[in-house]
Amino acid sequence: MDYTANTPDEFIDELKKRLSANPGCGVSHYNLGSAYVAKGRLIEAEAEFLQAVECSPNLAEGYVQLGGLALNKGDLDGCLEWNEKACRARPLFAVPFGNIGFVHLQRGDVAKAEKSLRRAVKIDPKYVQALGTLASAMFMKGDVAAAEHFSVKALEIEPMFGPALNNLALVAMEQNDFVKAKEFMDRARETGFEPHPGMVREIEDGLAKA
Repeated sequence: MDYTANTPDEFIDELKKRLSANPGCGVSHYNLGSAYVAKGRLIEAEAEFLQAVECSPNLAEGYVQLGGLALNKGDLDGCLEWNEKACRARPLFAVPFGNIGFVHLQRGDVAKAEKSLRRAVKIDPKYVQALGTLASAMFMKGDVAAAEHFSVKALEIEPMFGPALNNLALVAMEQNDFVKAKEFMDRARETGFEPHPGMVREIEDGLAKA
């Protein structure tokens, strides 16, 4: 499907014209929703994604986007529900399993988080976000070696992935190596990731006592 638009607004206008001619095209609704997200027009985006999955019930990406909008509103239940629908629509799509794992981790259910995240990285071993979240889950579980393992794997794929660098700082803290922890924390900050203030204080205190 070729487009002639040169700007985001032209792309939106072009998609609207296509939908006026073919209102049942789920992919066009999805593309229009994505264009609205890029413009920050989230209410209109949500309406288009709902139309997309109504027209194309197997369009897993549409459910994932709706899950993302739910998460943006702080609706963890909605995020979980939409991503579960995405998994049913396409069982070998890694992204919704990663998102489900993230929601479970936010709720403190490490066992459910680990199960979903392992499924995500089994489907897509290079899914950096899932590797990083799985490392966090392993750290919360108390498996420091696994947390380090999955963080390193994430950084092999994306060396400037802040959450993985932050996880390695936590691992170093567990090993009482506050010099290394500060190095990883500083590298995480260089990516734009901001470590928890309590973690920053703990590293500073550890260095002061060294």
